[in-house]
Formats: sequence, C-alpha cells, structure tokens
Amino acid sequence: MNLASLRGQIAATEDIIRSQTDSLRVVQTQFDLGGASRSDVLQQQATLAATQAQLPPLQKQLAQQRNQLMTLLGKPPTEDAGQGFRLSTLHLPEQLPLSLPSQLVEQRPDVRSAEAQLHVASANVGVAEGAQFPQFQITGLWGVASAGLSTFFMPGSGVWNIGITLAQTLIDGGQLEHKKLAAAAAYDKAAAQYRSTVLSAFQDVANALRALQSDADALKATVLAEQTAQASLNLAQQQYQLGAVNYLTLLNSQQQYQNALVNRVKAQGQRYADTAALFQALGGGWWNRNDVRLESKGKPGGIVNLPPVQDIKPPRAGH
Repeated sequence: MNLASLRGQIAATEDIIRSQTDSLRVVQTQFDLGGASRSDVLQQQATLAATQAQLPPLQKQLAQQRNQLMTLLGKPPTEDAGQGFRLSTLHLPEQLPLSLPSQLVEQRPDVRSAEAQLHVASANVGVAEGAQFPQFQITGLWGVASAGLSTFFMPGSGVWNIGITLAQTLIDGGQLEHKKLAAAAAYDKAAAQYRSTVLSAFQDVANALRALQSDADALKATVLAEQTAQASLNLAQQQYQLGAVNYLTLLNSQQQYQNALVNRVKAQGQRYADTAALFQALGGGWWNRNDVRLESKGKPGGIVNLPPVQDIKPPRAGH
C-alpha cells in the first residue's frame, strides 16, 4: 500500500511540475511582452524549484519501501518481483461491513498462541496437584512353591509375590506445595495474557472499522477539493493570460491545486492501508469461513460494533 501511495504521490508531483513549467513559460512570455514583472518570473521559478525539490525524497522513500518488500520476500534488492503496485490497479472488496462477529478474532495467530499457552498452564496445575498425592508402585512376580520334584507341576503350586513400594517421600519440605502454587501463578499469568491478547485483538479490529468508517468520507472530501482546485486553477490560468488577474492569484491557485492533489492521493492510499489493516486485525482468511456470513452484519453472536462518530459523547461528571 505504501508503494502504491508513493507512486501516486510521485505521479501527482510530476504532473504539478509539468503544470508549473507551463505556467513559467506563460509568465516568461508575459514578461517579454511587458505584461508581467521580473518578480513574477522569479516567484514562478521559486515555486517550480520547490516542487521539484519534493520529488527526490519521495523517490527515496519509494526505493526504501521496495527494498523492504524484497527483503520480506527473501530476495535481494537487485531482483524484481513484479511489485509494480499502483493505486489504479488496486481494488477494494465489494463488501466491507461496519460490524463483525467477535469470534473472527479467534483465528488470529497471537490469540491462538495465547489460548494454547493457557491450556498448557491449566494442565500443569493439574499435574502439580496430582503430584501431591502419594504415588505407589505395585509389582507382581509369578512363582512356584513345591515341597519336591514330585509335586513341582501339581495344581496349586503356583504363587504370586506382590510388592508395594512408595514412589516418593511423604515429607518433602513443602516442595510439592510450592510447585503447585507456582503452577497456579503461571496459570493466572497465562489467563491474564490471554485476556490482554483478546482485548488487543478487539482494539485492532475496532480501530480498523472506525478508520474505514471515516476513510470514505475523507476520500470523498479530498476528491471534491481536488476538482474544485483544478477548476479554479484552469480559470486563473485563462484569466492571467488575458490579463484579468495578477500573478499572485495564479500562484495561489497553483498551490491550492498542488495540496489538493497530493491530499487526494494520500487519502486513497490510507483507505487501502486501513482495509489491509482490517484483514490483518482479523487474522486473514476469514472470508473462507463457513460459520460466519458477511451479510449477517455481525449477527447473531458477539458483535464488534461501533456507534457512529456523532453518537460518541463524553462521559458526564461523576461517571
């Protein structure tokens, strides 16, 4: 997502550079004809140079993100894995509900690991408690008893030799009791860790859902701002060529359009990133489960649901 967003920002910056280069030619022509001052030319040159200076840092970040991706893929930076991600090639899922069944977080690796550790700690408590009871070893040996060779194979000559031995000492100085207490403490720790892991999982899901709820509104606003800034810039360029407005008006329109364009690209990238964050928060693969239906909107069962932003109110005094 970062790669696609950076590529989009680079493309937007390059478009702005081309637009500002065209504006510089217009201002230069106006200056040659006596319709603009030398100050106007210098200001446009400074604006173009400032925009060009934004391009190398973005290209640096793009290269670093690509190298990081190659490292995660187990490849050297010199190889190409075809990771030409662009915002135009990415597509959001057709349906992303604003509420989800809480049992989806069960498949997260960290939740499953914490649950397994809790089971192990519980079993260890049982082992420690069982070790406190006396343990005996019973051995049985089959033998024969006979007064002589004539009766050696006679019925009733076989006997059992049964022995009982104590497998542990009854007095151990409290070691077994302390082991049981240690196992119980380890279980309490594992239970607290499991609870903390589950709560963190719910927090991740709630954050992702809240982000998705606001991303669509933010993207809609930035698209409208870009369209408005584009129309304003086109009008300012036409009016400046006709001498209807001064250069400062054109410069302000350029800066507004530049900011609106980059903000729209960032909003697009953030929306995709938050979508990926939801998949990550749910542990991935939840769309393959048969026990949870997407169209259920989180019903029935435990719900990870959030009230609308406007419905969230601060607590009253004393509560």
